[in-house]
Amino acid sequence: MLASRYSDVLFVFLHALNPFGFAWSRRVNEDNIDLNRNFLLDGEEYSGSPEAYRKLDALLNPTRAPTAVDGFYVRAGLAVLRDGMPALKQAVAGGQYEYPRGLFYGGSGPSATQRILREHLPRLIGESRKVVHLDFHTGLGRRGTFQLLLDESMPAEGQRRMADWFGSDAIQPSRSDGVAYAARGSLGPWCAALLGGIEYRYACAEFGTYGPLRMLAGLRAENQATHWADPKAVITMETRRRLRDLFCPQSAAWWKQTMPAAVQLVHQAAAGLSKP
Repeated sequence: MLASRYSDVLFVFLHALNPFGFAWSRRVNEDNIDLNRNFLLDGEEYSGSPEAYRKLDALLNPTRAPTAVDGFYVRAGLAVLRDGMPALKQAVAGGQYEYPRGLFYGGSGPSATQRILREHLPRLIGESRKVVHLDFHTGLGRRGTFQLLLDESMPAEGQRRMADWFGSDAIQPSRSDGVAYAARGSLGPWCAALLGGIEYRYACAEFGTYGPLRMLAGLRAENQATHWADPKAVITMETRRRLRDLFCPQSAAWWKQTMPAAVQLVHQAAAGLSKP
């Protein structure tokens, strides 16, 4: 239906770039790499981490099996009161390259996924000279709603065009004082650099599910269980079940809200590309 309605638009759908994560209900790949932090630009080093992340390492990455009660919400709440949610969010989730078993680990080099995309993405895009890349994510923001998060490096003209196509209310820069945060190694800038010379507009379409501390608690517990509990233990299976629900709620109301909005975004992108 899309192809016939927009005959001058090429549609490329890339699903499950992290097949290991899909198979094992993990957000990361087989090397504990968060692929959303792995796409560093040529010349950037896979090293370093925010100083605030180092200070929070013991809270974020306990070296023991998870327990029913461990005081995470109390300690995390105190960190929010001390530093503020924007600063905490940026420090924790912006990307780190020093703790291989830690949350939001970007890896020590290009992942297999990055290498595969580098080889095949130019062929998939073909001779297209204008690209709108919508990267669909879930987790951040008010439940059932979405925001299109733009990389701050996008030129002003590109940001204006995206606001024109999708509505200014839907657009938000990826800053820690909003829904998201500025992450190292995200996919959009890397794709734009790989396909240099074409008009490349990227937005992360982020659909909200649960609050940030609940999301962080779920990520933390699953990561903790993976590294420090028996893989077949009940606690390990339960943390992964909870993680699936955090990112893909088993709620008919949530699906009824989000799916039509996601499909509409694809139509808006195609309509925008079809304009002279």
